[in-house]
Amino acid sequence: MAETSAERKSTRQALAARLWRGRWLLGGGTLAILAVYAFAGLSIFVPLLALTVLAIAALLPADNEHRSADGAAAIEASGLQRLSGEYLAAAVADPLIIFDRAATIVHANAAAFAAFGGLAPGMSLPLKFRAPEMQALLDGIVSGIVAADVVDYTEKLPVERTYRVSASSVGHATDLYVLVFKDQSETRRIDRMRADFIANASHELRTPLASIAGFIETLRGPARDDAAARDQFLQIMQNQTGRMARLIDDLLSLSRLEMKPYLRPGTEVDLRQTIDAVIDSLAPLAKENGLAIEREFTDGSLSVPGDRDELFQVFENLLENACKYGQSGGRVTVSIARTGSGQEESVDVTIRDYGPGIAEEHIPRITERFYRVDVESSRSQKGTGLGLSIVKHILSRHNATLSIKSEVGKGAAFTVHLPAS
Repeated sequence: MAETSAERKSTRQALAARLWRGRWLLGGGTLAILAVYAFAGLSIFVPLLALTVLAIAALLPADNEHRSADGAAAIEASGLQRLSGEYLAAAVADPLIIFDRAATIVHANAAAFAAFGGLAPGMSLPLKFRAPEMQALLDGIVSGIVAADVVDYTEKLPVERTYRVSASSVGHATDLYVLVFKDQSETRRIDRMRADFIANASHELRTPLASIAGFIETLRGPARDDAAARDQFLQIMQNQTGRMARLIDDLLSLSRLEMKPYLRPGTEVDLRQTIDAVIDSLAPLAKENGLAIEREFTDGSLSVPGDRDELFQVFENLLENACKYGQSGGRVTVSIARTGSGQEESVDVTIRDYGPGIAEEHIPRITERFYRVDVESSRSQKGTGLGLSIVKHILSRHNATLSIKSEVGKGAAFTVHLPAS
């Protein structure tokens, strides 16, 4: 009864709407019929009949409404036909696989082929993805235990990549299901870097703190009245606090660089003048280590776009490392040269020492935070393990690169390639 009442109400609303749309036709027709009746002297039944026909005509749906509704339905049907699963899957940027109740592949998009390769309709997914978590995911979806689920899956070859895999059914009673792989590799890599950084920073700070705490305890106890031991311990404590201060300064430098990734345009740096200032500032260290710093500067303008203070820090770090770790070679060479032409032109600054050199396996990782070729040597030279990481960040801001060439026993050469102005 309620449905019949609702249908009647809907019908009345549709009739009222049609009468409202035909109000001008009804009004004009009524006036015309009344005028004819008044002047022609016709029977009263004639205008009544004409008014009835006019009202019926107004209630009938217009042809253009039929055409509009039919056209909309045709357009919708045509669009839905084009929106097949294959086209929809191709529009998804992430790897996507459609499979059936037997867990065999029905369709895979281009991103899935690029990520996993060797996919083809009819292939068994449990045989392709053998990890236990993927087996459990497929079993749960196909058996109907869960309507949707998410797991983490790691693909080992050709390179290790981690995915967040979601599975769900497609529509209702279609017996089709879909797997979508969201690549989490970069996020995981950043998380590992963050965890490693915190662990390394904590370790580097804990060591001097433990040393200082131990000496304080000794000075308060057995060495309370030992003047010679007190002076020795205080000197060690001073060295350790200096090490912590250097580490904190480098950490703050890295933080500032990461907070301002874009370089202010429009400033020019005279490399000749900047590197001369760096050499002068490190002259006492070179003299203390028995080193001679040699200059090999090309003629002409040596200006590059950049920040003078940051480039000063780059060359100071590189030259200081050469003086500390290459002192056995007796000299360090600093050279500046222009290379390339046109848009490829660059100004290359090379700082070369003639010390023990760096083994080839260390070179790819030498700019990582806290990475050291020789931990004891680095600490004895008051290194923090962050200098080359700071160099890499500054050069990245300057659209510049660092190349390293070294051979054990023949020294190392660090070359900064800066785009010419």
